[in-house]
Amino acid sequence: MLKLIRNADIYSPGHKGINDILIAGDRIVQIDEKINLAGVKTEVFDVQGKIVTPGFIDQHVHITGGGGQTGYASLVPEVQLSDLIACGTTTVVGLLGTDGFVKELTTLYAKTKALDMEGMSAYMLTGFYGLPEKTLMNSVAGDLIFIDKVIGCKLAMSDDRSSFPTELEILRLINQVRLGGFTSGKTGILHIHLGNLPDGISVLLDIARKYPAFIPYLSPTHLIRTEALFHQAITFGKMGGMVDLSTGGAKFDTPHNCVMKALEAGVPLDCITFSSDGRGGVRKIDPQTGADTYKPAPLDLNLKEMALLVKEAGLPLEQALRLITVNPAKNMKLSRKGRIEEGYDADLCFLDENLNLTGVFAKGEQMMENTEIVKKGRYEK
Repeated sequence: MLKLIRNADIYSPGHKGINDILIAGDRIVQIDEKINLAGVKTEVFDVQGKIVTPGFIDQHVHITGGGGQTGYASLVPEVQLSDLIACGTTTVVGLLGTDGFVKELTTLYAKTKALDMEGMSAYMLTGFYGLPEKTLMNSVAGDLIFIDKVIGCKLAMSDDRSSFPTELEILRLINQVRLGGFTSGKTGILHIHLGNLPDGISVLLDIARKYPAFIPYLSPTHLIRTEALFHQAITFGKMGGMVDLSTGGAKFDTPHNCVMKALEAGVPLDCITFSSDGRGGVRKIDPQTGADTYKPAPLDLNLKEMALLVKEAGLPLEQALRLITVNPAKNMKLSRKGRIEEGYDADLCFLDENLNLTGVFAKGEQMMENTEIVKKGRYEK
């Protein structure tokens, strides 16, 4: 059945004003000031001027759960469909962390497929923190070519838990994601976890200077762990690289403040993204008692930080939205994602005037209505 959303104040993320949106299956097929479908069986949703945005994209989530750094009991549980829908995430990229042994790529693939079957768009990265890289098909390129959900590779550097990859090893992985991308049509990305060791992204900056054509294949993340790392990230962003600011995990300043600092330093808005690092394990030691606590990283901080960009930093909504819609779609090379346009996937978020999430559509199906989740995963209560 066709679905017609009437009186939507559309941010595509560019502001289109009040329009109707017609959905057929999982695609947007028409956007117009007034769509007339007299005599055609249609399900109508009158949103009465609510803000309607593209569904949010989270390009870094531990969908099978992270953790394990304080023993087996610290392994974080997997994500459920409603966890993601509750914060407006309609497209997710799952990955492994330090957990490339207990949590395997086969399990990650199965969870990615499950989320997709339950109604949202889900993708995954092969590899994990370490080297030699773990794969499903004996090579990173093979995973991109033969595994439908694999869109890139994960690696860690400048972290005491990493394998301390060299420039040559990173270049060889870039070669793999490029070759796999050429053949599969996915383009490919090398997504790189950054720890807080002092070298930061110096190796990536060297690669970017020597081989500028490789910049679009590099996706460093957690770039506000330290102020020194953030300054390196500014250099990378001004070279055209994508600067991913984790809204969860360790950071030297708030993500929305760092966005404004990056913009003031000359990083183009189109080169900045948010990702949550959701369901990674967050370990903290209480300074008073010395107690060791461990809990899952939250999934909802991308939306909260986007709203703070508007409410506290004064960035226009159509600009702030780019960090969780069109920019991560560009970074992960996800066509038909990140915009409200004819021919794009029918992934939509509905916000009130205070930027509170009130509704969600994913692939043309209503998942949240009036702040209530109406579509849950198979084993959710």
